[in-house]
Amino acid sequence: MVNAAGKFGPYSQPVPARSAPVGGPWDTRVLAGRGPTGAELVRSRIALRVRLRSVSPGDRLPDAGVLAEELGISEITVRRALEAMCQDGLLDRRRGRAGGTFVAADWDAVVAVLHDADEADALDAFHLLLECGLVAHTAGELPDSRLDGLRALVEEMDLADDAARLLELEARFHLDLAEALGGAGIREFAADLLGKQCLLRPAPAPAVVRARNRCHTDLLDELTRGAMDPAVRAVKAHRHAGTPD
Repeated sequence: MVNAAGKFGPYSQPVPARSAPVGGPWDTRVLAGRGPTGAELVRSRIALRVRLRSVSPGDRLPDAGVLAEELGISEITVRRALEAMCQDGLLDRRRGRAGGTFVAADWDAVVAVLHDADEADALDAFHLLLECGLVAHTAGELPDSRLDGLRALVEEMDLADDAARLLELEARFHLDLAEALGGAGIREFAADLLGKQCLLRPAPAPAVVRARNRCHTDLLDELTRGAMDPAVRAVKAHRHAGTPD
């Protein structure tokens, strides 16, 4: 198995909690060889917020105390993480009555400098392993109603013509998939992975996202049928959809 060691730390193979009911929740404590540090968590979650367009370049972030409460870490850890991101150029610190911490106006240009193909490949491999495990764990025992929201996202992606909106919807699909198959704890774990991936690899082109969305459709169809092997193949096909062989 690929070991995703580097900026964001190693991850090991996911194993469902023995007492977990079908579809979760899974025990996220057994998913990571080492959990993310507070600084890594702040970094990845802010990157995910940008991808989900809950904040945009130039927007003011919530206060450190609010972020600390949301992430379940200390305020001093958040402050140090934000300061490090300011030093990297990802965030801007402004003083005065209208001051605070803002997403850098040139966020995309700064992130491009941070891209790391090797580490991105390692995280992609781990994310693939996670989703294949979730699918194998739940296929054939998942109520159809749990997939309704995912189908709505697929349909919305088919109609979207804005590149940023497509990226947002794809990220939401994978977050909601993690929750549908593994519970809220796995959604949080997936959020951390997705945020890191946003920092390590260029955003895929719209044509690639649309090709991946066809894999989303195939996955949901196979989950509805309860066909585990085809569902796992759909997850694997997603990784290379729309890219040259």
